[in-house]
Amino acid sequence: MGGAEGDPTPAQVARAVRERLEVCRLFGWQVPLDRGRIAPRPPAAPPAGRALSSATTPRVAAPPPAGPASSKDRPAREAALEPIRLEVAACTRCGLCRTRTQTVFGVGDPAARLMFVGEAPGYDEDRQGEPFVGKAGQLLNDIIRAMGLRRDEVYIANVVKCHPPQNRAPDAAEAGACLEYLERQIEVVAPELIVVLGAVAAKALLGTAEGIQRLRGKFHAWRGIPVMPTFHPAYLLRKPEEKRKAWEDVQLVMARLGLQRPERRRA
Repeated sequence: MGGAEGDPTPAQVARAVRERLEVCRLFGWQVPLDRGRIAPRPPAAPPAGRALSSATTPRVAAPPPAGPASSKDRPAREAALEPIRLEVAACTRCGLCRTRTQTVFGVGDPAARLMFVGEAPGYDEDRQGEPFVGKAGQLLNDIIRAMGLRRDEVYIANVVKCHPPQNRAPDAAEAGACLEYLERQIEVVAPELIVVLGAVAAKALLGTAEGIQRLRGKFHAWRGIPVMPTFHPAYLLRKPEEKRKAWEDVQLVMARLGLQRPERRRA
């Protein structure tokens, strides 16, 4: 099926991979995926919320996409992420570069409708180079499956790309040093909705000082993309009584995306 007049050509996409501003122009829109069970959401006015006010790479307006992302979009988006990945791997913006085993960039579908953002890699992530692979990652996988999705159908990243020693929370300077990388990841993936996990990620992305208890349970916005803050899986492992609230947040996300919880198999 041919695209509508004005759609980017393959040549334009190739140039976008080489030029960051072209990447922003082409991938700054919100692209829904048609996986059968996920109903595309009609365009709506951006929800109220607090957007980040710091200077970042500008987004250039682009025409709306003609339809769902095709299989050709994924290689182009993955290629667009690669220069950012290489910058992160060589990053020395803060002191965490001296204690990391390796950087932890991101994983998942580069054209995903849903993106999860955590705070920083833990011990296991530092060793394996992939976000959310420890016990907290197992719980996140359970949450994703409960939403009727697979881990490889979403995109997962952290604000901070290096493991803080002793598994401490990253400080404001460390989060600030890394934030641009995350912003550029979001620009390329262009998710329809972002779930931020924990107070550190929520404060960094939304530019707020409010705690997670006040932020969760309602949608905010980052540059027009709906953002749902909820508890970090590691916190839920320590405070299992809060899982009910987290599930309430997840259900709001599912409703926004038109997701249906998979039916349980009968014994």
